[in-house]
Amino acid sequence: MAQDVKIHPLVSPWGRFGLYSFFIDAPEPAIVDTGIACSPAEGMAPALEALGFRIEDVRWILLTHGHIDHIGGAHALWELTGRRAQVVIHEADAHLLRSRQAHVDEYLSVRGQYLHDPDGAAKQTATTEAVISGEMEPTMLVRGGEKLSLGGDVTVSVHSVPGHTAGSVAYVVEGQNSVFVGDAVQVHGAANGFPGYEDPDAYRSSLQYLRDEIRPEHLYLGHPYRRADGVAYGVELDRVQAAEALRESVDIEGGVRGAAHRCLCGGLRETDSAYSPFAPVAEELGYEGDPTLEPSPFFTSLHGYRTQFTQKS
Repeated sequence: MAQDVKIHPLVSPWGRFGLYSFFIDAPEPAIVDTGIACSPAEGMAPALEALGFRIEDVRWILLTHGHIDHIGGAHALWELTGRRAQVVIHEADAHLLRSRQAHVDEYLSVRGQYLHDPDGAAKQTATTEAVISGEMEPTMLVRGGEKLSLGGDVTVSVHSVPGHTAGSVAYVVEGQNSVFVGDAVQVHGAANGFPGYEDPDAYRSSLQYLRDEIRPEHLYLGHPYRRADGVAYGVELDRVQAAEALRESVDIEGGVRGAAHRCLCGGLRETDSAYSPFAPVAEELGYEGDPTLEPSPFFTSLHGYRTQFTQKS
């Protein structure tokens, strides 16, 4: 029965982050997100073995979006399944699975223009070579609205939730409303303490959709995102916690939006601040995190507001 589907978090260490994947114990087992290149062999396989499962039996690899800490292990995991697993990603993020260079290009076109690191492209290239296990063509492209059968009566529905990336999706185990969102719900952000999203309008709309339409009974996050007091949620949220995280995420986006709008209306100014040209935003919000620390969500999000402000002006 779909109501009895068990979900197991799988943790793989990486620097200051813990990389989270989730095992769906269905007749055709699935793993949601794949960490980085070493995650399948060093994190997932031993964890699954301890639970009594075999990684080679996985038949679905469900990717919530295309960032390296979520797709980096996809090729390696696919190989461990004997290339039998279906690899699923939204068509808007598929280029990030197909090409390491796409990640470098994305860096240069957005946050790289604010970080002013002459070695930035080289560092990004080295990172993609180290943490992406292989470039590959997905076996299934989705747009949202699809239903995936994981055998028996276990069905996973696909929901487009753009904002963090254009191709962010939520996977919902129907019948028990277990919802996997990757990084589509940011609250106050993860280790950098700032929420990161490429498209502010889409991000807000997706949060509202998840809050008002999906209403998760169980919400699975890509990282332990933080509350206003700095205390991190776990990655497995119950119905009450999920509602709180979604409500707070919408409120936080509204605060960032207001500060960004006032900064942009006043005109951007280059200064010696580490937050330049968005220093007034950091000051108004009391943000004191390191904006250069990758993945630099401060600059990614503020660039998104800048782009939308320019388009509407």
